[in-house]
Amino acid sequence: MFRIWAKVIAGEKIIKQVTYENDEKFVYADFWKYISEICDELDISTPIVLKTHIFGYAKFRTVKFLARDFAEAPDFDKLVIENITI
Repeated sequence: MFRIWAKVIAGEKIIKQVTYENDEKFVYADFWKYISEICDELDISTPIVLKTHIFGYAKFRTVKFLARDFAEAPDFDKLVIENITI
């Protein structure tokens, strides 16, 4: 089981947030799927997930998606994904 805390930030304020939980074991090959499900819950478009995002999450347990990481221009500054340790 794992948990991910996702925050949509505009300026310095959290405008939306969600805690994503999954009972399965975390698999880096499914990282895009997790991000896609999180974005569906937040009602935002899914960012383009690069290898550097996955490596950054693996090393630091957090990753930031900036406006340039989205195909459509978002109405927020960044999407922050953080691991929540159980």
